[in-house]
Amino acid sequence: MKRLSLIIVALCAALVVGCKPQSHYQMKGIIVNTQDLSTVDWGKLAAENGINTVGTHMYPGEVIEFIQSEKGQAFLASCKKHGVEVEHQLHAMAELLPRDLFAEDSTMFRMDENGRRVADANCCVHSERALETIAANAVKVAEILRPTNHRYYFWLDDGKPVCQCEKCKEYTESEQALIIENRIVEALRKQDPEAQLAHLAYYNSLKAPRKVKPAEGIFLEFAPFLRSWEKPLADLSVEDRGMSHAQNMAHLKENLEVFPAETAVVLEYWLDVSLFSGWKKPAVQLPWRRDVFLSDINTYAELGIKNVTSFGVYMDSAYFEAYPDTTPLKEYGEGLNNYVLENKE
Repeated sequence: MKRLSLIIVALCAALVVGCKPQSHYQMKGIIVNTQDLSTVDWGKLAAENGINTVGTHMYPGEVIEFIQSEKGQAFLASCKKHGVEVEHQLHAMAELLPRDLFAEDSTMFRMDENGRRVADANCCVHSERALETIAANAVKVAEILRPTNHRYYFWLDDGKPVCQCEKCKEYTESEQALIIENRIVEALRKQDPEAQLAHLAYYNSLKAPRKVKPAEGIFLEFAPFLRSWEKPLADLSVEDRGMSHAQNMAHLKENLEVFPAETAVVLEYWLDVSLFSGWKKPAVQLPWRRDVFLSDINTYAELGIKNVTSFGVYMDSAYFEAYPDTTPLKEYGEGLNNYVLENKE
């Protein structure tokens, strides 16, 4: 009889758990750099706070060196142990198209507004050799930095000028980016059939591409860097930091006309200690705004977005020694895990 009672209690408990609504959000991520990863067990810390994806950052060579080190292998093992996905969000163009190739073939590089070929940033997207080189080097990086979720991030020189040659100048920054991304994902899918590659909508590439269509496997990564974090994105009256919230929202909605919402990723800055520290150390304490965060994830969810991550750079051991309170991480994970989109029909 006692055993039967225990079974009934267990079944009731299972039913209660089963009745809990499933979170709307699938990816609940954070992005940290190699210094952060070298001094903090981010696999364990992420799992403790309900974060299911850790993204490494910043340049391919730097991240490769870390991942192949003893500390890097310990990080991967910790993530595997705690069920945390690993991806690599990389500023990649300078390494995918090395600048020293300029002396060999300057036509691979962008033309500036004065008609000169320059090796300062990005490439000429109508140079077949440039696209072949970029795609081949992306594959080489991907062979070492394998994301566990099959999502790849090879960012251009974001915020920097693009090619203005006769052929390229007809295309916007986001369209030139997509030409490159389409070639990369095609190459990646030859070694990883499930590969997906981010199209980063950020700064000067926020405008939705129209002349170029995304290849299969391309997903939107929307990074609203030019916004305020003192007020919710839904407050369309805000106009500081170079772009109004109304403009940010308009760009997001236009991009969602081109890219599927269900695969889109929002790259936010709620936890980005480096940003709020002016990218200088010693770091300041994160000015966490739970109310803004909760409003924002509701805004994104209402647009059908299910994947969210945030920079958390400078959250290393020195930061946690100075500011041991992990409430922002806890509330971030709880907010995403407990969020259920209400049916407003």
